[in-house]
Amino acid sequence: MNKKLRKNWLKIIIALFIIIYLVFDTNSFNELKGNVYKTSKNISEISNNVDEDFSNSNLTVYFIDVGQADAILIKSGDHNMLIDAGNNEDGVKLVNYLKENNVSKFDYVIATHAHEDHIGGMDDIINNFEIDKFFMPDKVAVTKTFEDVLDALSNKNMMYDTVRIDEEFSFSDSIIKVLYVGEENNNLNDTSIIVKVIHGNNSFLFTGDASSSVEQTILNKDIKSDVLKVAHHGSNYSSSKEFIDKVNPIYAVISVGKNNIYKHPSDIVINRLNDKNIKIYRTDRQGTIIMSSNGSNITVNTVITDTNG
Repeated sequence: MNKKLRKNWLKIIIALFIIIYLVFDTNSFNELKGNVYKTSKNISEISNNVDEDFSNSNLTVYFIDVGQADAILIKSGDHNMLIDAGNNEDGVKLVNYLKENNVSKFDYVIATHAHEDHIGGMDDIINNFEIDKFFMPDKVAVTKTFEDVLDALSNKNMMYDTVRIDEEFSFSDSIIKVLYVGEENNNLNDTSIIVKVIHGNNSFLFTGDASSSVEQTILNKDIKSDVLKVAHHGSNYSSSKEFIDKVNPIYAVISVGKNNIYKHPSDIVINRLNDKNIKIYRTDRQGTIIMSSNGSNITVNTVITDTNG
């Protein structure tokens, strides 16, 4: 092979090496670019979900926006607890929201009392989740909604349990204290189960729809709490000044429907809370309210959720 031919072949080989290198390098660049894009997308998704993700905390309480009704999810690791389940129309949406938050079973479910705005979606909860213990007051209501709850329990061969005043039970690393359960025959609101959840140095008081007369009966108990779930959607039948003074919360949460016909919450109650500089959160204005406790501090966030039927 003469010199000229060898030189031409050498040029061809060098050119091939350059082409191969450029192709490989471009693919590597595109792959790297793709990975950066995917990473950026994942970061964006995490950022969008940060309002609802408190996985690094020990105890998280979700005051779920179900309009003029109550539904409260309490999570601690793999342990879940539900207090009330909104109106009938909220049931399906509530089930979807709970599943989105990785709930598949409950240690405890509490139906505070037998009014529709607290047990309306409870049959959907019973039908869709495994429940270790289901608690209700031992007072019946002659309503289709209450019958639906009993039928759902029966279909799963479950019985509801009643709780006793001053009974305590554990929930993961937290303690649940039963402060009240009523036997009132004329007012279902005053049969409400009232519980205090204690997590380290933090505490949450859940009051159902208990009236001021019930509040009076538990004033001698340890009701001091960082967070008060304001009773009866903030109506002036509850949340007496004496009761608020004794609870002395940092935060008050009112579960209430926007432009509701009852005009809840009452200006009287709002003024009582404001007079003590208590930070007020309302589901009608801020959506679902999420409070996270590490046993020492409480972090608060809010997020709009598709949970109000």
